[in-house]
Amino acid sequence: MLSNIIIATGIFIIAYFLGSFPTGYLAGKLLKGIDIREHGSGSTGATNVLRTLGKVPGSIVLLIDAVKGVLAIAIANTVFTLNLFPTLPAEWQAYLVPLAATGAILGHSKSIWLDFGGGKSVATSVGVLLAMSWQVGLATIVVFGMALAVSRMVSIGSIAGAVSATMWMLVFDRPLPSVIFAIVGGIYVIWRHSANIHRIIAGTEPKLGQKLESST
Repeated sequence: MLSNIIIATGIFIIAYFLGSFPTGYLAGKLLKGIDIREHGSGSTGATNVLRTLGKVPGSIVLLIDAVKGVLAIAIANTVFTLNLFPTLPAEWQAYLVPLAATGAILGHSKSIWLDFGGGKSVATSVGVLLAMSWQVGLATIVVFGMALAVSRMVSIGSIAGAVSATMWMLVFDRPLPSVIFAIVGGIYVIWRHSANIHRIIAGTEPKLGQKLESST
């Protein structure tokens, strides 16, 4: 039992370090020699990179941040598909996959390389959802896209997607641990958007294509 707990902890730590890879921060340093945290919203996520560095860097950061989530889930699943640890019960897969997803999301938003700061975990969340269930991930992306098209605000699209993820987990009959992950992860993503919510209420949240004045 102790060895299985150690394995589970190891999967979480690996997923966390994957999520911690500071994609947006490195993009700012490599392309313009700036600390992206000192510009726009102060986030290292793809939206702030888009506003600060442009469409191509923003798209690349979005893709890499999503891939971080996909890789975290792939590692957790591979442990079982290749039977790397024979003592690990097969039924643990339903729990360790959401655990890896949680590690990746926390790593992205609380990166050890960025003094436990980072992005808002949206792209990485999309990656883990697609890897956990492509149907859930795709449906969440559709909700995000529809909300973005109506509001022209990435933050509203992200919040709508986060809220909808739980519903899609239920619609597509995913295991209970995955549903719980969607609930907790959705709340976390919304909490990470608290500053955006205040700006939405105040009518100062920038729309797609607009820039946000530096938070610092």
